[in-house]
Amino acid sequence: MNAEQPASGIAVVNLREFFRDSVQQALQHQQVELQAQAEQYLVALLTRFSRAEEYYEGADGRRTQRPLAALLAEALEAPAAGEQRERMQRLGDVSLFMAGFFAQSFARKLVDVDYCIAMGGRAYDSLAHSWHGRMRGAVYALLFSELAAKFQRLVDVLNEVADTARPASDQDVLRLYEIWQKTGSPRAHRLLRSRGIVPVAGKANA
Repeated sequence: MNAEQPASGIAVVNLREFFRDSVQQALQHQQVELQAQAEQYLVALLTRFSRAEEYYEGADGRRTQRPLAALLAEALEAPAAGEQRERMQRLGDVSLFMAGFFAQSFARKLVDVDYCIAMGGRAYDSLAHSWHGRMRGAVYALLFSELAAKFQRLVDVLNEVADTARPASDQDVLRLYEIWQKTGSPRAHRLLRSRGIVPVAGKANA
């Protein structure tokens, strides 16, 4: 089996095991408690989206990611309940991955990480409610309820996993402060203090 190469440049034989270990370390470091099923879901999401064709959409070899608002509209307009759940799950998954791995790049775009967090959390919450009262739906209802309730903390977990692949810079510190102002991220607050910066709450965190 050929070794796979994550973004950090560290060769690993099994990408799923790499993400499992990274997620477990980040959960422990940030003191986030997660049920085993939710942890497995997170690892599976990272493993799946590490393949570009699973995350991006498009044709003719062009890789693009459709706006979250378009994904939401498609989910709401789906003619069947099963299709609606599938599209809501896609919205939640894409939002979590975007906020977790691309938070630093949002500063130059029309939407920011807080928008992804709001969209993803609502998508998972909608999924949880859609499974209530359905045969064999209790497990899914609990899973997506936990993902919705802890969405912000899971974004922080994925931020830590992603940050192992890139060095910090002055621009990253400024972006950390902006992320903390917009989302109240405990991880961003902690990293700022570790760099000698004491965040002061403004309107966003008042």
